[in-house]
Amino acid sequence: MGTRVFLVDDHEIVRRGLADLLGSAPDFEVVGEAASVGEALVRVPQEQVDVAVLDVRLPDGNGVELCRDLRAACPELRCLMLTSYSDDEALLNAIMAGASGFVLKQILGTDLISAVRTVGEGGSLLDSRTTAALMNRIRSERTTDPLAELSDQERAVFDLIGEGMTNREIAERLFLAEKTIKNYVSRLLAKLGMQRRTQAAVLAADLRNQRH
Repeated sequence: MGTRVFLVDDHEIVRRGLADLLGSAPDFEVVGEAASVGEALVRVPQEQVDVAVLDVRLPDGNGVELCRDLRAACPELRCLMLTSYSDDEALLNAIMAGASGFVLKQILGTDLISAVRTVGEGGSLLDSRTTAALMNRIRSERTTDPLAELSDQERAVFDLIGEGMTNREIAERLFLAEKTIKNYVSRLLAKLGMQRRTQAAVLAADLRNQRH
């Protein structure tokens, strides 16, 4: 079964071009399109989407917030942000929302296909320098508790991730099923705007060091 792709852009001609381009790749299936945040929030969860290609600027909101909301609803979803502008602020916001990549609309067609394929396979188009900048930003700018949105159980899982425990070890410690822990991990990563548990582990270790 191919990678199921959903397109979100308010310009029909852009969506049509993307659908034709991605539909030409044998391992992709374009399963739907939306022109707005509201439409995407309804349709994406219904379509079992693997990768959502999101325009950053939309008429009723923006793609970064849409990415955050979609990943909270569908933790397995991978999001690729598409924008006309190269902007560090937008890039960092996209990473914090859990995006797996950020590409300019001027990208070559073959490069876009490669980008969607990389993201669909679980890879990231974000380099380590960008991720490091993100972590520095979290440390320097978050004056409120970054874990405020986590439930007590998610907070406990987060702390144990910081101790380097696997899902199985966390499940044994908390007397829960391993699948339940996996769901907690997906939800807490979405709430923290992160993609990988290693990012959560770095933040957990950093917060622990600040407490000591």
